[in-house]
Amino acid sequence: MSHIIDVDEEQFEDEVLKAESPVVVEFGAVWCGPCKMLEPILHDLADEWGDAVKVVKVDIDHNPSIPMNYGVMGVPTMMLFKNGEMQERLVGYMPKEKILEKFNPYLHTE
Repeated sequence: MSHIIDVDEEQFEDEVLKAESPVVVEFGAVWCGPCKMLEPILHDLADEWGDAVKVVKVDIDHNPSIPMNYGVMGVPTMMLFKNGEMQERLVGYMPKEKILEKFNPYLHTE
């Protein structure tokens, strides 16, 4: 079973930008209702993707420089990073199917 990693400013480069696999980053906050609604979907996706895709969370209140660097204006915001580059951004709560529709093209390229 895969799990979601909480990443802080010191870990972001190693866990996301230098990762060999694609990484989905969820920018959220403990006070964010839509973030809480998104959490079970992220766990499902992390389980489905297994080791092929890493799923991490960044708490915007405790790590303000990361969301500022990537222009995060609201939470939840999900970004897909591949080879250290941000490929796709989704803002707000989204159902699992919509997340897969946006992210899958970047995850299954040979």
